[in-house]
Amino acid sequence: MANMDALDLSRRPPRSPRQPFAGLDLLMLARTVDKLRATLPGGNLGSYQITGFSSHLLEKLGIAEALLRETIARARTDEEIAAWIREHSDAATYPEINAALERLTVGERLNDPQFVARYPITRRLPPETSRLDMLIADDEESFATR
Repeated sequence: MANMDALDLSRRPPRSPRQPFAGLDLLMLARTVDKLRATLPGGNLGSYQITGFSSHLLEKLGIAEALLRETIARARTDEEIAAWIREHSDAATYPEINAALERLTVGERLNDPQFVARYPITRRLPPETSRLDMLIADDEESFATR
């Protein structure tokens, strides 16, 4: 079986920040893996970036971005990646990480012109909207016309 293919995120968005990842209940993980797959040779990160939610998640897990990228490059399945993450992080921290991600709202960033420029949809969402839900809405809007 071959290794996973690199992704082209100019053609389709990464997975939802709420999508479970191979049995790991960790917000942003499936999305982060997709974004890192897009940085592999032949991939295209498109307008996405690793800094922000994904780098924050990796920092909280205590996992270096480069090591996870190497793991993803070697892996054949999401399950292999999940097994590696389980070995290299503390599952007891997952609920706290998820809760911290859930608490983030659009309203907290409305006074940040760079954030609003990157995510114009924030102007049309209620301030109490979760930033995870904002990412979902942004993906839907960005890819709706394609």
